Amino acid sequence: MSDTPDLKPTARDWIKLAARRLVAERGVDGVTTREIIKAAGQKNQGSLNYYFGTKEELIREIIIDGAKLIDERRHAALDELRANGGPKSIEDITDILIFPAVRISRGGKYFEDSYSRFATQVRDYHPALFADALANKWNSGYQQCLIELRKMLPDIPPLILNQRFSFMGAYLGSVLSTRERVLTDDSRPTKLWASDGTLHHFSQTMVAILTAPYLPELFSEEELEEVTAESKRIAEKASS
Repeated sequence: MSDTPDLKPTARDWIKLAARRLVAERGVDGVTTREIIKAAGQKNQGSLNYYFGTKEELIREIIIDGAKLIDERRHAALDELRANGGPKSIEDITDILIFPAVRISRGGKYFEDSYSRFATQVRDYHPALFADALANKWNSGYQQCLIELRKMLPDIPPLILNQRFSFMGAYLGSVLSTRERVLTDDSRPTKLWASDGTLHHFSQTMVAILTAPYLPELFSEEELEEVTAESKRIAEKASS
């Protein structure tokens, strides 16, 4: 994932970079193709359509660019963890959710640019497009992490664990987006967010979300006993 295209940047490279940065700040619907072309320094107003067909296809390709890199990193981290007899703690897994998703740009002081904010914008406001781009392929490392967490948290009812996974996913995207915004703004202090210690502390708070006590009276007995179709699918996948 490059915020400074390689040695001989092409018009395609610059269009993707411009679109990623603009969408990260203003969202998909707040950016026009004309604005992307202008920010990319392109004189041909048809260049976006020429290289990508539509703005949606451009967004889809940018999603895949970052998701593929993060997914490959997560799988590599999981393979290493398992080869060493892990996971031995829930934090082993929450670390893998966090660390492969940072420092994914090739330039900049902190190797951050705009992908976390871009992905959060698309996921939150165009979830169908985001899911379709991932195609149950480029988030497989994330899904493997959830499978490991289910194994390590067998006493939490599936309904409650599914809710906590939803909380965790939103929390992950929000915090990494905030971190990226600070680290790419030279006018803001960066010491807190540049530290790996901060990321490890973040990981510990994700563990707290997953393992916190819950009040059974907040849920009906039927809800607590219910294993959703999604839970069944994940369990079957884990045992296959």
